[in-house]
Amino acid sequence: MKPANVYLFGTCLLDLFLPQAGVDAIALLEGLGLRVHFPQQQSCCGQPAYTSGHPAEALAVARAQLDCFAEDWPIVVPSGSCGGMIKYHWPKLFAGQPDEARACAAAARVVEFSDFLLNHLDWRPQDQGPKVKVAVHTSCSARREMNVHLSSWALLERLANVERVVHDHESECCGFGGTFSIKHPDIAGAMVTDKAAALRDSGAVEFITADGGCLLNINGKLAKEGGAFRGRHLASFLLERVGGKA
Repeated sequence: MKPANVYLFGTCLLDLFLPQAGVDAIALLEGLGLRVHFPQQQSCCGQPAYTSGHPAEALAVARAQLDCFAEDWPIVVPSGSCGGMIKYHWPKLFAGQPDEARACAAAARVVEFSDFLLNHLDWRPQDQGPKVKVAVHTSCSARREMNVHLSSWALLERLANVERVVHDHESECCGFGGTFSIKHPDIAGAMVTDKAAALRDSGAVEFITADGGCLLNINGKLAKEGGAFRGRHLASFLLERVGGKA
């Protein structure tokens, strides 16, 4: 049953660096008849501190989000990485804390954006765009933790004029990994070089991803190398295909 209300957890990266993708996600959901709530006080899921080995700091950041999502509505997250942090790591992070039950309840309501469209709304879009070939990059967390690469693919397969091409290095990391790219820049740089080349050489006209960190990382590499090939967030791509406007 389609909910009347949903939250959007916009993530730090979309809010600060890719706001249009967040706006497009909201527009797409509102176009499907949902009332989207975007609490202005929301900030970070706590993942950067958590994966850097600072659980106390991660807990403080995550705790600040609890009051933002107090109603019993789905929490739609346009990022497999941030979605995975809340859904699978908040219960461990809050274990033994006074607000453990609230955190676990919030975690249980988290749904990644593509998963929500496909499996909760059974969205069947009418593709209004021209024929196009695209490649898809899925973040490590989205693929291996949330298992939502399948839902992204399935959504694109429902667009009559879109062909998804499989690129070399399909399942490999782009090298971002949050703080990994800061701690290990040489390794991260080699990884994004391979990923950018595989996407660019795939025969697609652009690449699509549902994770802001990967999008910024790969597009940054592509921009340094020159050329027009770039990527977009899945929400922006889908909204355009159905003729919607932010």
